Amino acid sequence: MNSKFNEALTLFKKGEFLQSKNLCLEVLKEEPNNFRPFHILALIYFKEKDFIKSRENIEEAIKIKKDSFELYNLFAFILFNLKKFDLAIKNWDQTIKLNPDFAEAYNNKGNILFMQNKFQDALVNYDKSIEIKKDFADAFNNRGNVLRKLNKKKDSIESYKEAIKIKPNFAQAYKNLGSIFKEINVINDSIKNYEEAIKIDPLYLDALVDLGNILQEKGEIVAALNHFIKVLKIKYNFKNLLGFFAHVKLKICQWEEIDKILEDIEKKVAEKKQITQPWVFLTYNDSPKLQKITSEVWANKGTGSLKVNPYKFETTQKNKKIKIGYFSCDFHNHATSLLMANLFELHDRSKFEIIGFNIGRKIEDDMYKRVNSAFDKFFNLEDKSDSEIRNFSRTQNINIAVDLKGYTKNNRFEIFKERCAPIQINYLGYPGTLGSDCMDYIIADKILIPKESQKYYSEKIIYLPDSFQVNDSIKTMTKEFSREELGLPKDKFIFCSFNATFKILPKTFDVWMNMLKKVENSVLWLLIDTEEAKKNLILEAKKRGISDERIIFAKRLPFDEHISRLRLGDLFVDTFPCTGHTTCSDALRAGLPVITLQGNSFAGRVSSSLLHVLDLKELITTNIEQYENLAIELASNKIHMQSIRSRLNENLKIKPLFDCKKFTTNLEKAYLEVHRLYYQNNKVDNIEV
Repeated sequence: MNSKFNEALTLFKKGEFLQSKNLCLEVLKEEPNNFRPFHILALIYFKEKDFIKSRENIEEAIKIKKDSFELYNLFAFILFNLKKFDLAIKNWDQTIKLNPDFAEAYNNKGNILFMQNKFQDALVNYDKSIEIKKDFADAFNNRGNVLRKLNKKKDSIESYKEAIKIKPNFAQAYKNLGSIFKEINVINDSIKNYEEAIKIDPLYLDALVDLGNILQEKGEIVAALNHFIKVLKIKYNFKNLLGFFAHVKLKICQWEEIDKILEDIEKKVAEKKQITQPWVFLTYNDSPKLQKITSEVWANKGTGSLKVNPYKFETTQKNKKIKIGYFSCDFHNHATSLLMANLFELHDRSKFEIIGFNIGRKIEDDMYKRVNSAFDKFFNLEDKSDSEIRNFSRTQNINIAVDLKGYTKNNRFEIFKERCAPIQINYLGYPGTLGSDCMDYIIADKILIPKESQKYYSEKIIYLPDSFQVNDSIKTMTKEFSREELGLPKDKFIFCSFNATFKILPKTFDVWMNMLKKVENSVLWLLIDTEEAKKNLILEAKKRGISDERIIFAKRLPFDEHISRLRLGDLFVDTFPCTGHTTCSDALRAGLPVITLQGNSFAGRVSSSLLHVLDLKELITTNIEQYENLAIELASNKIHMQSIRSRLNENLKIKPLFDCKKFTTNLEKAYLEVHRLYYQNNKVDNIEV
């Protein structure tokens, strides 16, 4: 072997790439048909991430040495990094042809197939890799990943455990075990495995973030924030963390530097950085333009899978009735079902067949039983993979699939990404655009999405009359409370807001404190879940000159009792920029007037939509000063306040906000029209009912 090449190889192994390159080029001048210098050059450029030059050199090496499986293996890696995925697979196939016992090639091929959502094919390759190399820890870990995607959780756990048995310091396998134990709600085992991963690799950022997430869900929010802070100090722009960090801080009303953090998030979103989850961003940002960007980034990158070609459906209607599939994991005592149960019951069975797809954990409470019996067919599909659910939906010949989750917790957006039905609709669960061309429509009204805002939605708009929000016609206010029972003062004006804590921004709280100052005989009644949030809000109130006895904290109650107690408030003061949604309709149902500050985004205009239906537009404001002044004026003028309350209670009887039968009729008109457009015109377009 050429002594210069030997020296070049030694320099390469030492990481002295420039000298190694120069020597390889000298060797090639002397021996132009020597594949080895080309191989080393390809490796050097690969390590330097110059994949174009790496490819040029590996192709020269293969021209000379066509029977080297090592060269084809490297070529496949290069093509993978150039995003030439099908070519990469072909080269790993050639690698395997030249060396059928090369386990790494099967594993690598499996990784690409996994990224392409070809999970069964990936599993075949991982299994073959393990068959050849029984102690291949990486292949067992990858096999666990694909089994997890196929929803074979027990098999997935065993595969991760086998990887750890082979390689006891395998931090990634511990982290993956932590993730799957979280999915099946075995929280202590989840935490234990995350902690083991971090013990092995203290700078394992994904594990630190995941551990923080599970701790905050467990209620250990301060501990969670400490993990997030550690990651942010190492990598401030770590994927999606900054947005969630702000969300968790807001959850406990820890507002130090929150304005700066939110400003940073907004700037990075404008730059199309993957810095926040869409569902948390819309709780503190009111720009429909930026919300669309976050959703587009999430749709393209957030799932981690490669873009795939959507399934092509026939445009000929074969069903006797239009089949509507509702997809959710919230078919139990959850806000979605509380709003929609009556709709499922009222659908016109002469025109529609209504099918429920439960894509989450089965929780057999009273609401589950009610919803289950309301559907013509109801399928519990928790144990099925996204692809199995998608394919099953196709076998049911669904015409219209309605996604009731969007990007909210436990969503399974991959079901819709490759299409489970020819017409797909985003409704109710996620108050904004999903930023993906797989979703055809979003259901809204003219208050939520004015014409000038249509450009900020990837979906076409279904405009319903009145409001977009469905509401159960059945009233459940069965219990009478007194103020004394709930620890409320008998003779004071009660401002109340039962919106989620993370919606309370400092600027909102500033206004509320000003209201308390200017309306001396008043208190603020809030629904707060955590002791940390209570303590922080009391401190923030004191900073603004308000004593702690003027803030009263409510506990969670069963739904019917919750609605009943709302009647004890005097005025519901909405949050902004993310307003109340179900909480607003709950307050109105109870006869409690709501004032809101109308924003620009879908999430910032829901309360306005509901108030429009009840013909109470004077309770909608458009800036902070109006909002504050209106609240103070109503609290200071008993006659005006009583007049508003009387009008609300009268309008509840005659306006259609809680008329689910009328809403169902309007929604069915929309379904008929989108169905007509698709099957007669092969078209998707904005429609107005």
